[in-house]
Amino acid sequence: MEWFDNFWSVYSNLVLTLGTNALLALSIYLTLSCGMLAMANAAFMGLGAYTSALLTMNAGAPFPVALAGGMAAPAVMAFIIGKPTLRLSGVYLAMATLGFGEVVRIALLNAEGWTGGALGLNGIPQLTQWWHVALAVVLTLAVLWRLRRSKVGRSFEAIKEDETAAGLMGINVGASKMLAFVLGAVIAGLAGALNAHLTFFIGPNEFGFDRGVDILTMTILGGINGLTGPVLGSAILTVLPELLRSFKDFRLVVNGFILVAIVLFLPKGIWDPAQLRRWFGLGAKKERA
Repeated sequence: MEWFDNFWSVYSNLVLTLGTNALLALSIYLTLSCGMLAMANAAFMGLGAYTSALLTMNAGAPFPVALAGGMAAPAVMAFIIGKPTLRLSGVYLAMATLGFGEVVRIALLNAEGWTGGALGLNGIPQLTQWWHVALAVVLTLAVLWRLRRSKVGRSFEAIKEDETAAGLMGINVGASKMLAFVLGAVIAGLAGALNAHLTFFIGPNEFGFDRGVDILTMTILGGINGLTGPVLGSAILTVLPELLRSFKDFRLVVNGFILVAIVLFLPKGIWDPAQLRRWFGLGAKKERA
C-alpha cells in the first residue's frame, strides 16, 4: 500500500476538494430544480466557513457542533433574505442574490476583530477527515434523492416548468421556493465548514463573485436532469486544471475551449440521459423491439 500512501500524501486535498465541490454543486442544483437562478451560494459557503472556524478557534466547540453552526448560520440568513428576494425571478433574482453575496464579502472584510479582515483567518485546526466529506456527500445525495421523488420534489419540478400553473394547482409556491433556498444554503454552509477545517486558512475573497460563477458552472456543465450531473460537473472542473498542468501558461485557454465545446454540443449538460441513449443506440433498440 506504499503507492496509496504516496498518492494520498500528494493528492489528499484534491480528493477531498472533489467532495466539497460536489456539495456546492448540489446546493445550487436545489434552487435551479425549483426554477430559481439564485447566486448566493458562495456567500452561504463563506458564512458556514467563518461560523464553524470561529466556533472551533474562539469557543473551543467540538467539530460536530462547529459543523452544525456552519449549517445553521447560512440557513437563518437564507430565510431572512429569502422573504423579499424570492418574490423576484430570472435575472432580477440573480442580481439580488449577487448583491447579497457582495454585502457578505464586504462585511467579512470590515469585521477585522472577528474575521481577520483582508488577512482572513489562519491556523484553523485541520479536523476534516476523508470520511467526514464522504459521509456528507452520501447523506446529501440520499436526502436529495428522496426529496426528488417526494411530493416536495414534484412541487419543485412543477414550479420550474410553470410557476403560475403550479400555483393554480394548489402548490404553495412561496413555501416551496423558500424550502429549496434554505436547504441549498444548508448544504453550501456544510461545504464551507468542511473546507475551512481542511485548508487551515480562509479569506473573504474566496467567497466572492468568481466562486459563485464556478459553483453555477459546475452544475450547468454536468446538467440538472438528475443528481449525477452536478456531481459529475464538479468533478470535471476540479480535476481538469490538474490534468492540464503540462500546458502551463495555456492551461486556462485549453480549459476554456473544452468547456465551450461541451456547452455547444451538450446544451443540457454532460449528464443528459436522453442524449446518451441516442448516442448509444438504446432508443433504436427499443423501437425495433
